[in-house]
Amino acid sequence: MSGSEQDTGAVILRRLREARGWSWADLARAIRDTARDLGISSVSDVQVASIQRSVARWESPTYTGRPSERNQLLLAHLYSKTSTGEASIGGGSDFDALLSALHHFGISEERLRSLRDLVVESAARKESALLALLGPESSPALARALRSPAKLDQGVIVELQQAVTEVNRDVGTQPFVRLQLRLAPVVESCRRLTGATETPKSLHSDLCILASDAFVLAGRLAFETHDDSASALLYQAATEAADTLNDSWHLAAVHASHAMVAHYATGIPSAARRIAQEAVRAAESGSSIRIRARALAVQAELSARTGRHREADIGLLRARKTIDRNTAGDPTDEFGSDRLDGFEGVCQLHTDRPGTASEHIERCIRGLQSPRSTIQLGINTADLAMARQRLGDPRAATELLHKSVDIVASTGGRVPAQRIRQARLELRQWRAESFVADLDDHIHDALLGK
Repeated sequence: MSGSEQDTGAVILRRLREARGWSWADLARAIRDTARDLGISSVSDVQVASIQRSVARWESPTYTGRPSERNQLLLAHLYSKTSTGEASIGGGSDFDALLSALHHFGISEERLRSLRDLVVESAARKESALLALLGPESSPALARALRSPAKLDQGVIVELQQAVTEVNRDVGTQPFVRLQLRLAPVVESCRRLTGATETPKSLHSDLCILASDAFVLAGRLAFETHDDSASALLYQAATEAADTLNDSWHLAAVHASHAMVAHYATGIPSAARRIAQEAVRAAESGSSIRIRARALAVQAELSARTGRHREADIGLLRARKTIDRNTAGDPTDEFGSDRLDGFEGVCQLHTDRPGTASEHIERCIRGLQSPRSTIQLGINTADLAMARQRLGDPRAATELLHKSVDIVASTGGRVPAQRIRQARLELRQWRAESFVADLDDHIHDALLGK
């Protein structure tokens, strides 16, 4: 955790306090009262002056520590309510800002998720829990639809779909736990609305598309926060929603995403490969050329990882021919030739063709320009490092891994972290070299020292 990161966290904490018109003493009293409400006697019995000194330290630019876990919990409960006592834990709330501050203090994703779950569970005991999760920007129409699904209209679906799009856009730019918090009310809304029999039949397809998109994104975020059992259930829900649609490209997209997540969660490519086969079958009858190419690419990578090199080559050739077709009017733009180069590079690494792998990965990296692609950039940079090492240039490999470590440190991501670990293992014979020792120090400080 850098000094500038900690400074940012301190500034956010100060702004949260000042926005409520509180002095240090006021916040100290609020923390003590919250502790009493929660029955935490070890804090409720502490003098306000002592808590006030802690508050002042958190906001100091020279403080090198962080709020203790107990104080993190108290702050979470305190800022999960507005100054008037109403629950508010959705995007843009004080609670959301608190999670950001704690992230800047170097609090782990797992700890942030735990805080979020505790607060959500507490809010869920109240009837207004879901509306509190939705936050101040939620529309009255959505509230009506949740109370009476027969009143669901197209505007509500558009509102929820926009929320999914915004969360998806911010992957790689915000901590995964904060993204989960923002998406949670959408997921719960989809569960309630798809499970209701009174929703208008004319909106069935649009609702299922929304639910499928929300569940897939939630499954990905659960995977990133190491909640693999929840991730599997969310992908199952996404499959069930997409399976009711006439156009099977939605189902193919669910399976393609699930296949890669299942592989990285379990380390068993053979099981994930069966899901990829389902993706290809669904994509062949769907209207999206891009999703068909993506499904073929996923299947090819998993074939390469299981030693089926000829099948991988055939799959890549099919994927290339597919994506080279005219994609004008395709229902999605999430997969293109540059992303296919990334898959081809990985496959070439697994078939011991590092030179060809390097060419494909470099082309892929050149196409990864948007913030949304930052995590993918971390993955492909580590892959390029492996290619460089296998081409006999370990120094170049470590330089690339430094870049990948920086990306993971700023964005998180299980997959790039796994790729860094794999690439570092391939540098074992150079472990006595100073450039490898420098890399190990960077990995420890940026990824393990938090």
